[in-house]
Order: sequence, then structure tokens, then C-alpha cells
Amino acid sequence: MTVGATPADTGDGETGGTREAHRLRRELARADLAAVPAARRELRALLRHWDRPDRSDIAELLTSELVTNALVHTDDDAVLTVVVSQRGLRVEVRDFMARGPLMRTPTPDEDTGGRGLILVRSLADAWGVRAHAVGKSVWFELGSAAA
Repeated sequence: MTVGATPADTGDGETGGTREAHRLRRELARADLAAVPAARRELRALLRHWDRPDRSDIAELLTSELVTNALVHTDDDAVLTVVVSQRGLRVEVRDFMARGPLMRTPTPDEDTGGRGLILVRSLADAWGVRAHAVGKSVWFELGSAAA
């Protein structure tokens, strides 16, 4: 796990000032579901630097969904990256499988499953999938200009 802060442009245009962007990067081992609560704890610590405590629970929920999806639906490791800046929160989970995520419609007889991306789509201000030469990243943003 890597946690840190780097200068980020505040965009105030007049003073040229900067505010730190706080970052988290965590490697997730294949099928290690214990990484899900660990990622939530690390995210919770990072969110102390975010000026939107009213959205922290949503951030934790959506992060849990993306991490779980990457660990359950791929046969490889994944990487969680979180950036908290003045513009908002961005969470990205990269895996190394080419196939894209599927938006499923859960059936009433399913206890779990099929709801993760529906939650992300419903609760995030913005979300998407970015292809890489190897694999993809599924990401969401909260408190951003994309809202």
C-alpha cells in the first residue's frame, strides 16, 4: 500500500497557490477477499482529507463494490488507486483482464450479486471504464465537476 500527498493545482488563477492531493495505491492479490475490508479501512483514513464527510459512506460502499468485482470476476491481481483533491474524489480499480464489466439485472431470488455496477451508476457523480493495453480500469468520481 502507498499513501501520500502531492501538490495539486487549486485552480484559483490569482495566487497560483496549491493544495495537496492525497493518494492511496494498493495492490490487490488475486481472489484475496480480505483485501476488501482492508481497502475500506485505508480509504476511510484517506477520506479524513476530503471536505465531503457526508459522502464518505457512499465512497466506501462504491469502492467495496469495485474491489470485490475485480477480485471475484477476474483471474488476476488488481490495483486500487484513490485520489482526493480539491476537485473531489476519484477511485479507480485496474485489473488485467480484457473483458469489460457486465451490468446485470439482479433477480429477486438472488441474495447477492448483480448489484455492484448498478450502485456505482446510481450513486457516483461520474463513472466509467477505461481500456488499457492489458486490462481495464473501472472508476468513479464523487464531488467532482462532472456531477
